[in-house]
Amino acid sequence: MANFGFSRLILSEPVLKSIEGAERLAVKSDFVLRGMETTSDLGEALKDCVYAVGTTSRTQLKGRTVLTPEEAMQRLAEESVRGRVALVFGGEQRGMSDEDLARCNDVLAIPTSLVQPSMNLAQSSAVLLYLCHRQGLTPTSAVAEEPGAKLGTLGALAKRMRDVMLRAEFLNPQAPQHVLNELEQTLMRARLTQREAELWLTAFKHLERAVTRGAST
Repeated sequence: MANFGFSRLILSEPVLKSIEGAERLAVKSDFVLRGMETTSDLGEALKDCVYAVGTTSRTQLKGRTVLTPEEAMQRLAEESVRGRVALVFGGEQRGMSDEDLARCNDVLAIPTSLVQPSMNLAQSSAVLLYLCHRQGLTPTSAVAEEPGAKLGTLGALAKRMRDVMLRAEFLNPQAPQHVLNELEQTLMRARLTQREAELWLTAFKHLERAVTRGAST
C-alpha cells in the first residue's frame, strides 16, 4: 500500500487481534499500521463506501460478470467521484466467500497461467494497487456528482425490504435470500444517490408499518 500511495486499511473479522511485530516488516510503512481499522464484519467495513469491487480467482460466477483488473480499476476511478470506494481482498487461504462477494458491486479476477493459477495475497494486492495508482495519475475531466448511496444505507434498505416482503408473503420464508440477492444487485447497479437510497428506506419503513397494521386487523 505504501509503495503506491495508499494508506487506509480496514481488516474485517481479523484472525489476529494484535499487530505486534508487524512494524518490523513495515519498512517506512508504519503509518499504514497506525491508521489501520478493524471491523466485526465486511458490511461494517464497507458502510461508508459507495462502490466496492471484490477479488476472486474464479473466472465463472453465477449471475456475475467477472471484470479484468483494468476494467475494475477504471470503474473504481469513475465511481470515486461519487464518494469513497473500496478494493476488497479475501483471506490468504480461501479468498472471498460468495456471501462476501455479494456485498460488492463488482468482482474482478487477475488472469494467470494454467500452469500456476493461484497468486498469494501480497502478489495480488501489489498488482491491483499498482493499477489503482496508475488510474490516479490519469487526468480526468469528470465532474463531481451528487454523493452516491453508501453501501451501509443500501444494506439497511435490503434488510428492511426483506422484512417487509416476508411479511407480505412475497419471499419464500424457507429460502428468501435467492430473490433478495438479485434485488440487492439491482439496487447496486442503479447507482442511486444517497438521498434516493434514504427515500427508498423511508418508503419501506412506512410500508412495513402498513403491512404490520394490515396483518393485525
